[in-house]
Amino acid sequence: MLALRLSLGARPAVQVRRLLVAGASAGTGFLLLSALGHALSHPDPAASVLRLAWCTAPLAATVYLAVAVARADPATRPRPGLSAVGLGPVRLMAISAATTAVSCLLGSALALLVFLQLRGDLTGMSLGGGAQEFLAAGRPLPLPAALTLLALVPLSASGAVAVTLRPREPVKGAGRAARAYGRFGAYRRTPVRESFGAYGRFGRQLGAAARGRRTAAEAPAQGQDGAPAGAAGDAGAEAVDGSPAVVPPPVPTAAPSGLPWGVAVLAVGLAVEALTSRTGSADGPAAFLGLALTSLGLALAGPGLTHLCGRLLQAVRPGALRLLAGRVLMTEATRIGRPLGVVCAVVSAAYTMASLHDPDDPSAGPLVVLGVLLVAGCTVATLLTAAVEAKQAHADTTASLRRLGAPAGTLRRAASLRAGALLALFGPLTVAVAELSAWPLGG
Repeated sequence: MLALRLSLGARPAVQVRRLLVAGASAGTGFLLLSALGHALSHPDPAASVLRLAWCTAPLAATVYLAVAVARADPATRPRPGLSAVGLGPVRLMAISAATTAVSCLLGSALALLVFLQLRGDLTGMSLGGGAQEFLAAGRPLPLPAALTLLALVPLSASGAVAVTLRPREPVKGAGRAARAYGRFGAYRRTPVRESFGAYGRFGRQLGAAARGRRTAAEAPAQGQDGAPAGAAGDAGAEAVDGSPAVVPPPVPTAAPSGLPWGVAVLAVGLAVEALTSRTGSADGPAAFLGLALTSLGLALAGPGLTHLCGRLLQAVRPGALRLLAGRVLMTEATRIGRPLGVVCAVVSAAYTMASLHDPDDPSAGPLVVLGVLLVAGCTVATLLTAAVEAKQAHADTTASLRRLGAPAGTLRRAASLRAGALLALFGPLTVAVAELSAWPLGG
């Protein structure tokens, strides 16, 4: 009931994102039921297993979107005040997983109703023609098998959300202590455990807060890489009205570790595709393996390329605008770069498959179009959701810059500069990889 009340009381933007998850779940559930109908109509088990295997791509895209929507939901984010009513990090994680399961169950129920309607089980009027191949109209539908397939999306999505949002302890030996959750869900910066009575001695907490303010006041105002603190919102600044500004996190200097692995996997995928073109097996499993490796390489290289894009923005005597845009890209390289790499991988794979497709082939029916649209829509929606999450993560920094006198137009121009830089880097890269993938397979 609590998960349902939090779901119904969310803002309209959050509800729209949950409806997107429900729609993706409905499309994936319909594809799974179509694979079941094909298995009922055709005795060949190999073709039925292949159709069921093709549903893993829409399933993975739906789960990826559900995780991104759950991460960007502000209602299930741990806060110190909620711990007093029993809503700690574990409880909020369970509520988020339950909310995701409810959205996916709604989509699965819609998929079952549409499938039964097209079969004619509800009104007695079924589709004819080529639709009989995957609807299996006139044959009894095994309800346990159908419910098992429909349960894959809610179980996978809720399990992925629970694993992603589980509370984590700070990493020992790190240069900067990661944010962790103390007793009752309160934020803390140190892994030192305190007794239950320590939270009742308010003087202890006030003394720690005063020591933290003195440390922040004595910190140097010089930012990283020799840049002034006011240029990028670094530590040590105060607002115009005298109140202390929010201290932004330091910018990571090391690039994400996935760039070398992504380039290596991408090169291996292109080599496999070239090898299959020489052996004349462009339509075999090796060709699809090479295409999968190429897409995986793009997805792995996304965070590293985003970090590199932020580095390039700050090269050659940067001003405040390029410095701010570049540091945000470096900070959010993993959060934005991973879904951006997945979008590039999907676009490249779709272009390659479209170039290899024969227009006279009757196998590409509405189900193939539905699967492609579902995967592409989920990846683009995941990218937009990650951008919303990044904006929420930098809300305190943006508010600090505005209190320091930064114009709103400057922040908008910095956001436009980030988007243009990413498009200038990932756009030609995606086209080049798609052409390199389609050329050996089509030749």
